[in-house]
Amino acid sequence: SLHDALPICTIHYEKPTMTNKQPVKSPSTISSLDDLAKLANYSLMNTLNCDPDGTENGADHMPRQVFSGHYVPVTPTPIQDPEYIAHSKDFFSELGFTDDMAQSPDFMRMFSGDISQAPQPMRKVGWATGYALSIYGTEYTQQCPFQTGNGYGDGRAVSVLEAVINGQRWEMQLKGGGRTPYCRGADGRAVLRSSIREFLAQDHMHALGVPTSRSLSLYVSKTDTVQRPWYSEGSRAQNPDMMISEAVAISTRVAPSFLRVGQLELFARRTRKNEHPKAKDELEKIVLHLIEREYKDVIDKQLTSTLTTAEKVLLLAREFQNRLTSLVANWIRVGFCQGNFNSDNCAAGGFTLDYGPFGFCDVFNPQYQPWTGGGQHFSFMNQPNAAQSNFHMFCLSLRSLLASNQDDLKALDEIQSEFSQVMQTQLDKMWAAKLGLDIDLDLHEGTLNTEADKQVSKALFHELVSELQTLMLQAPLDYTMFFRELSNIPDNISSLKKSFYISSTQDTQETDMRWEEWLAKWKTLLNRTCGENAMAPRSIKEISKQMKLVNPKYILREWFLVPAYQQATGGNYGLIKELQEVMTNPYAEQSKEVEDKYYRLKPPEFFAVGGTSHLSCSS
Repeated sequence: SLHDALPICTIHYEKPTMTNKQPVKSPSTISSLDDLAKLANYSLMNTLNCDPDGTENGADHMPRQVFSGHYVPVTPTPIQDPEYIAHSKDFFSELGFTDDMAQSPDFMRMFSGDISQAPQPMRKVGWATGYALSIYGTEYTQQCPFQTGNGYGDGRAVSVLEAVINGQRWEMQLKGGGRTPYCRGADGRAVLRSSIREFLAQDHMHALGVPTSRSLSLYVSKTDTVQRPWYSEGSRAQNPDMMISEAVAISTRVAPSFLRVGQLELFARRTRKNEHPKAKDELEKIVLHLIEREYKDVIDKQLTSTLTTAEKVLLLAREFQNRLTSLVANWIRVGFCQGNFNSDNCAAGGFTLDYGPFGFCDVFNPQYQPWTGGGQHFSFMNQPNAAQSNFHMFCLSLRSLLASNQDDLKALDEIQSEFSQVMQTQLDKMWAAKLGLDIDLDLHEGTLNTEADKQVSKALFHELVSELQTLMLQAPLDYTMFFRELSNIPDNISSLKKSFYISSTQDTQETDMRWEEWLAKWKTLLNRTCGENAMAPRSIKEISKQMKLVNPKYILREWFLVPAYQQATGGNYGLIKELQEVMTNPYAEQSKEVEDKYYRLKPPEFFAVGGTSHLSCSS
């Protein structure tokens, strides 16, 4: 599998299962909603605290303060006259779902928001959760209508099912499922445009080998519309300059859990401020629930019953650091910019969660930021810094559970202090993989002969990467195409120029010379790991093959997405299906027709265009 082919830059793990009873054994094929219903198992609602002010029937759709409890019962609001657009064939196959189930009336009804007829033992009430917000380590409360932070959370995302399928727990959440108490006065809807983007992006990121929430299904209403700000055709304005009517849609996203760093922050804040008598108990419960849902496999199953809460918390902090740093390194590997990496958009399970103002780099730019409201602090190469801030808030949230023992607090501080080093190691491994270099960056067991060789190679490697980033910025060039062309290990820079956006003002001769010098240095270092000095020699062909498993050929660029959702507004979903097919095979050499269409430089007319080169926050 692709994951097995990327051991150098991805931490792999199986998500745990938590049940309150022996889970029903999954059938080999799930062909109906009745089959799926037999696997329902609601760990969050069964083990955590319900908001005491919540309603049993889930009729709770107006903004209000939620002062305690881990979740609020909410019924989603169905979209009217739902029409099938797409489902993830790959994910359906993994789950054992038959493809025709996506268009069956009962499945469509449930995953377009009407759970009133869900078969037993499925529940007819979903749930939404609150969380806190911090940006680069600063807590914010004014984003909620009450200026307290008690009205901030899932404003239009409603979870409707937890099911254990083939030993794996999955939570299924409707994006655009209508108002919740956290809606802050908004309509609770997602529009077709943003739903298509998220649906395709999740499928694509999984195929790229990047940990992510998954796409299940996508339905659009044939009659419901909402007003949204957007860009007029050809607009170069930073922010939307007109209001348009857009069809509403519901996409179902799936993950082992949707627990976020911001959720831990919310309960930690209530604990620090002693906002209610059960505050610390609720913090401990949510942390232990996170461990059960996402980390039980890491915290030795044989020892879980004997470990103290403090010991579990420290193991959790260490593993989340590993996953978070690996995730961000993978983002940079594939040219992905999350755009808005607040703590509330940071999954505590260590995977990609938010697909609002995301984007993939065309032209390499460390300060690339697709979201007009994001600023440089969330730009492409600043993502490691944003991750470190989120990890800081994660650790801060855990401190109350360790407060009785100074040694435990010191151990947590030591883990937190290691973040920069762990992050840099992950980035080094990632760049080495992209460049085909089998260098022992950790200086443990290596492929080079002596410790001196290792040190020299490491220094040369850092110099090589630094020079490359400078050249890529000055060129300018297409990030994805450059590394894919480099994966052919060319004799000279001629083929690399396919990825260059050549400017008439550039001194081509001088630029070519600098690139040739860099290429020579790269090959010298490459020869150190595949030639006579290497303990495990690799052929050029083998190196090229490995590089092509790390450097994708096809990326979900925004200018591919725009015509797909534009055509979809007229009922033509063909381009969505085409993109889904191409982008779920991003490393493959596909047909010449596909290559000509999707492996090319961004056309000049798309630069600086609103909604294509940049966009406002998701809607």
